[in-house]
Amino acid sequence: MNIFAKVTKNPDFFPYLCLTYNSLTVDIMEQLLHYLWKYRLYRSSGLVTTRGDALEILDPGIENTDAGPDFFNAKIKLNGTVWAGSVEIHRKASDWWQHGHSVDKAYDNVILHVVEQDDGTIFRRNQEEIPQLVLPVPETVISNMEWLLTRDSPIACLERLPAIDPVFCVQWTDALLAERLERKTDDILRWLEQYQKDWNEVFYILLCRNFGFGVNSDAFERLARSLPFKCILKQRPSVSQVEALFLGQAGLLNDSNENRHHYYRLLQQEYVFLRKKYGLQPLEPHIFRNLRLRPNATPHIKLVQLAAIWIRHDTLFSSILSARTPREVKDFFRVQASEFWDTHYNFVRSSPPRQKQLGENALHILLINTVVPVMFAYGVYHRMDEHKARALRLLECIPPERNAIVSLFSQVGMIPRNAGDTQALIQLKRNYCEPKKCLYCRLGFQLLKRSSSEGL
Repeated sequence: MNIFAKVTKNPDFFPYLCLTYNSLTVDIMEQLLHYLWKYRLYRSSGLVTTRGDALEILDPGIENTDAGPDFFNAKIKLNGTVWAGSVEIHRKASDWWQHGHSVDKAYDNVILHVVEQDDGTIFRRNQEEIPQLVLPVPETVISNMEWLLTRDSPIACLERLPAIDPVFCVQWTDALLAERLERKTDDILRWLEQYQKDWNEVFYILLCRNFGFGVNSDAFERLARSLPFKCILKQRPSVSQVEALFLGQAGLLNDSNENRHHYYRLLQQEYVFLRKKYGLQPLEPHIFRNLRLRPNATPHIKLVQLAAIWIRHDTLFSSILSARTPREVKDFFRVQASEFWDTHYNFVRSSPPRQKQLGENALHILLINTVVPVMFAYGVYHRMDEHKARALRLLECIPPERNAIVSLFSQVGMIPRNAGDTQALIQLKRNYCEPKKCLYCRLGFQLLKRSSSEGL
């Protein structure tokens, strides 16, 4: 069953809880109480305070992420009287005293103290007693959390996912995609501030980074930051000079061996001149990895392909923004390296005659990780919804990525339809499953909600 195909998408941003954990410690038990309270995962009728007063929860309030009580704007009915104010949650009642709330005026408006264990009576600064509610964590919830946190599995709940309503899976997937794009947007906007709001420079750096295709991404980003985009633009009329800038700045033109190919010596001479002209400091070549890379994925080939893009386009970012179809966007990156590279993988290793073009999969990766985020960020920055919508449409036109993460979810029916779905699954695995943030996750929420209902 493909849940993506069966269910119509409906973006639903799931609230974000703030906690970290490695096991069911005291802190986790308190966070579970927060969780139960916030989402009303408790028996709603027949509630009484520790003094035996009838209690009804009208509104649990809004979670407070700053200093002060845990929830504000809560409403309760106590013995028929409605009270509005704040709610504080602790594992034990005595934590109220340990945390100094009894002498803190910020806690004077607390109308209810929610605890797991009642080990004392608490008071406001004026010595008024504060009602307390014992809210035990169901054993089924504890056992489910222990099961999720202690499983030696890349995705703890994987085998239980087929039992979850596909609607929730798809809604969470939509939210995950939005979350991933928002995170990337934040990164891009920070870069934008660093580079005086120059979108072309930011796009150049991001494109360079993604030409590292994971294994060399950090090295390629360092190269871009050390080689200003304006230098590339000024030398665009000369293929050899642009290639010399990229290869020389990467430290790949340092060999003084006179037996090197004449093209190598030409590039070396060009870089010596350009380095002095622009005051450049080349990187150490050892930061670029070559081991276990396919010949067409070596730093030499990727750098000259990158050079070919900028030789062909001087206003690439503007062209992408004005492109009308995904095919048109993809065509901007259909370039080939210069003639020397038709028969070489580097300066010492020859290859059968073949043009060094970007493959279809590489094109998709560049669109997913470069074009889509920058286009989306541009739309956010300029409040242009059309650019955000185009970014999402572009993702929908790109086939699903193929990797280990996608394969895991596919085993249980979460088969992606396009690159948007796979980006969401990557976000889920890396940001929730790996750090064991099950309480953050809508899927974890469904499992715990079910176990909470069973424990009532």
